[in-house]
Amino acid sequence: MKAEKLPIFPLSAHILPGGRMSLRIFEPRYMRMVKHACATDSMFVICMHNARVSQAGDERVLPIGTAVRVVDFNTLPDGLLGIKVAGHYCVEVTDVVTESDGLQFANCEKVQIWHSQQPAQQIAPMDEYLKEVFAQFKDLAQQYDELKYHEANWVLFRWLELLPIDAEKKQQFLVQKDAKPLLSYLSALHAVMADEVTRVS
Repeated sequence: MKAEKLPIFPLSAHILPGGRMSLRIFEPRYMRMVKHACATDSMFVICMHNARVSQAGDERVLPIGTAVRVVDFNTLPDGLLGIKVAGHYCVEVTDVVTESDGLQFANCEKVQIWHSQQPAQQIAPMDEYLKEVFAQFKDLAQQYDELKYHEANWVLFRWLELLPIDAEKKQQFLVQKDAKPLLSYLSALHAVMADEVTRVS
């Protein structure tokens, strides 16, 4: 797929394909971005901040972002614009340029994440643990029209969004040829947490 020039929205929060995210929009540059996206049914890209770099440009965002589309919007109680976006596919972000109002654009080329699909049965019990998380945090679950626990990549992408690890680590998982390193990490993390619960009880 040929690279497209798309507006980018750097955030500390993360969204991946199949994900949903609610945002409050108040800066004029992002108001312009959202208005254009809604009027033309076009996408923009949510990128992960590179915490080690402070200046603008390619180095300010990490190379893999997610192309998103606005699926709902409303006026919030504080008068700000609220939007809900859906993640469609990952892109590689290069050649960042900044316009006069501060809105950034970049060349965004679609990239395939995890060239080999993880069989659904091999992600157990991470699908069940994700169900528990969504049952506990109902506002999170309500973002979705459908909870696709039967789809391995959907489950693993949601875990990667939720994990409290730095953005660079998340990018490392995304550039692997498959999701096995992420699944191993999740399994080890759960084992440690289970040991802690057992020790406390």
